Amino acid sequence: MTTHGERRLAAIFVADVVGYSRLVELNETATLAAIKDLRRALFEPLLLEHHGRLVKLTGDGLIAEFGSVVEAVACAAAVQKQLPDRQAEIPADRRIILRIGINLGDVLVDGDDLLGDGVNVAARLEQACPPGGVLISGTAYDQLSGKLDCRFAYAGEQRLKNIARPVRAYSMVLDSAPDAGTVAWPSAAKPAVAVLPFENMSGDPEQIYFSDGITEDIITELSRFHELMVIARNSSFSFRGKSMDARDIGRSLGVRYLVEGSVRRAGGRVRITAQLVDAASGAHFWVERYDRALEDVFAVQEEISRSIVATVAQRIIQDSEVAARRRQPEDIRAYDLFLQGNRLSDMFTPEAQARAQALFEGALQIDPSFARAHTGLAWICLNRSVENSVGVPRAKDQDRIDALRQAEEALAKDPNDPRVHSVFGYMCLMWRDFDRAERHMDLARAMNPNDPFIQILWAWIQSCLGKPERALPAAEIACRLNPCHPNWYNFYLSHILFGLGRDGEAADLLERLIADAPARRHPRYLALRAAACSHLGRTEEAQRCASASIESVGKCWKGDPAAGPRQYVDWLVDTLYLRRDEDAERLREGLRRAGLPA
Repeated sequence: MTTHGERRLAAIFVADVVGYSRLVELNETATLAAIKDLRRALFEPLLLEHHGRLVKLTGDGLIAEFGSVVEAVACAAAVQKQLPDRQAEIPADRRIILRIGINLGDVLVDGDDLLGDGVNVAARLEQACPPGGVLISGTAYDQLSGKLDCRFAYAGEQRLKNIARPVRAYSMVLDSAPDAGTVAWPSAAKPAVAVLPFENMSGDPEQIYFSDGITEDIITELSRFHELMVIARNSSFSFRGKSMDARDIGRSLGVRYLVEGSVRRAGGRVRITAQLVDAASGAHFWVERYDRALEDVFAVQEEISRSIVATVAQRIIQDSEVAARRRQPEDIRAYDLFLQGNRLSDMFTPEAQARAQALFEGALQIDPSFARAHTGLAWICLNRSVENSVGVPRAKDQDRIDALRQAEEALAKDPNDPRVHSVFGYMCLMWRDFDRAERHMDLARAMNPNDPFIQILWAWIQSCLGKPERALPAAEIACRLNPCHPNWYNFYLSHILFGLGRDGEAADLLERLIADAPARRHPRYLALRAAACSHLGRTEEAQRCASASIESVGKCWKGDPAAGPRQYVDWLVDTLYLRRDEDAERLREGLRRAGLPA
């Protein structure tokens, strides 16, 4: 029996009988007997076949739990396809017709029962489902990726009873031939768009953070539209200040559409000019200018996103309403400080990190409910831990404790932000809390699969869990979404390749990574390359890397002063976060062959 308070990610399946009261009024005994027979002869065998668990009966329906969205949807399809044949001899007005709703979400376990938002959304989708149909949430749809021989139609953003946010939904098409292209996610088949950095026209170079922030928010909001492939900030921002033809930029980034513009901020007003460019021909599809009071800046961003989407992918608009925007801070001044801190947080000098921390803390003083400011502080704390706590046990590493606490604060304040879930999942990994790390990273990825930051972190965690075969496709998606990705993507990719036994590729990737940033050679990069080279029989290279790794970690060691190479190696293995003993042993074997006391 599971105790109250445990949470887990689950696919929730809810079904009920359409017009149950009418059927009972017509013939109560026959209706109840027919429903009981369907449960015994149809539902129970299909639940068993698809590894589902009956959570509870609801009189005219049921709730079931599946560990896999694919199995839940396959079970629903089988139910709806087999049900008409079982009632062919029954008069049409007495047949049992079902509605089924499916959602992937976080649930609270209470004994054998399941509670929480994940269940509520599935139940509301079932109520919104057409008779005889199957309606699934966007989070469930995103996990299918062409794995089933069935087709779905986009059903728009559903306004569900007692659910504050709109829920993206898809309806199963049960009477049409399968169309794998509707379900699968081949990245090249999606309209690809890059948002170039909006030009700061304010006359003050210090205001560039604001134009960058506007651009970044447009990227974030466009990424919520699953029908679009949106190139990441790092890649599109690499073209800042370059005088290049739109066609050349489009070819470099692999996109058909470019969004560019300018921001002029003066006093209490902001003027934004934006345009959509055909990167194939250089022609302009659309140009617009927005002149607003500064407090309306978020409305301006929404207008821009709506106009772009209307031009590039009109099918994702329903009744002129676009996908739900992430929760915004209550005060524009808090957002302003957050943007300034965000700009500095990737600069790893003590001065820049201290300034970023002060800005994030200032944002929280103005708006204590601003979750993203807490995620900013979480990264600051973790960066400080990496720099100052090498060798310090986790339980005594105050910076790492603070990083997890800040991530927990962010999650408590905004559980609907995928970036918040991804940061919390990452911080859990730092404490080797693998189950929570995976659960929250799964949620983040389901909420926004177009975010390369989330995809690469999800891939890293899968690799740490011993599932590199799952990790590699996600890492490739992250690199496709962000072709100018930062170097740390390559470390995560090398970790995945090493786990797959592709040691040559891992060693070569790590060699380039180390060469690109010699001043910041992390001992983990050197240790992993030493192990990869050892397994390849490249002994001399392995020994050089192993020696350099131990020298590097010794210089920054903050643990027991009497520690030696064996303790350093234990720390290195620990910080590669391998859950499975066999994966850690393969790493240690490579380090032993390189001459280390592993």
